[in-house]
Amino acid sequence: MRRIPAIAAVVGISTLALVGCSPASTEASCERAVSDASVLDLITVSGDTVELSAPVRVDETVFEDLTVGEGPTVTSDAQDVVFDITIVNGTTGETLVQSGTQVAPVSQWGEFYAGIATMLDCATEGSLIAGAVAPEDLAPEAAASLGLGEGDSAVFVIDLQKVYLAKADGADQYNDRRGMPSVVLAPDGTPGVIIPDADAPDELVVQVLKKGDGPVVTGDQSVRLHYTGVTWDEREVFDSTWEAGTSAALSLDQVVPGFAAALEGQTVGSQILAVIPPDQAYGDAGQGAVPPGATLVFVIDILGLDEVAE
Repeated sequence: MRRIPAIAAVVGISTLALVGCSPASTEASCERAVSDASVLDLITVSGDTVELSAPVRVDETVFEDLTVGEGPTVTSDAQDVVFDITIVNGTTGETLVQSGTQVAPVSQWGEFYAGIATMLDCATEGSLIAGAVAPEDLAPEAAASLGLGEGDSAVFVIDLQKVYLAKADGADQYNDRRGMPSVVLAPDGTPGVIIPDADAPDELVVQVLKKGDGPVVTGDQSVRLHYTGVTWDEREVFDSTWEAGTSAALSLDQVVPGFAAALEGQTVGSQILAVIPPDQAYGDAGQGAVPPGATLVFVIDILGLDEVAE
């Protein structure tokens, strides 16, 4: 059974596993769409209040930016976002949902709320977006969970509070230590790791492949990452968020010592190559797919820092 991403406890349905939807614009060509629709004049937003001056009905989703933020841009449907949202029945003017969301990729919302994905395409962090969402841009399960009738449009107001990077976007760095693994990147940022025909180093080695200019990882907040882990001797991937299709949020006390040491003091937007000896990884015991005494190689993209829970 498919499950709809939870907008709020009011909706009462938990978040589903990541699934694909149509890709968002690439960074190089990301231009924010402009809707020229008079129906948007029927929507008034004042603080947390959304009012309609007449019923709102649309055949295609339209939206406008009431406030344009200056933060990171949504350039990929793989990016994680956090937003506050108000949903109003376009026919009755009744407020159906008013809540914040958990961290989730745009693609996850797009599976059931295509209108949300449309409104977020090329939007910037800090933007306040008002839109009228066509019935066809809400999956039947989503419309039913919101209490919308057949053919009802909905008005969405999105306060886009956080946009995480899709991949490391920092400046390329020069590294000249011999005998280190090489990293090749797919267009979407997925790394491939080439282990050299050499003995693994017996100490922790950390190289910055891309240097980001974002906040510093201090350990006070969970770090949102993409990473791929490879065993040096077996040359096999034992863990990858890229393969799993979703980022990971980790605190430094949740990971092996070498992984934590590689992250601490780095900046958001950076890509890190870490070679971790057994005594700073899983030691002689190993764990899961990691054999005993394994040296681990990680390529880590630092996508952002999660907010501290209050």
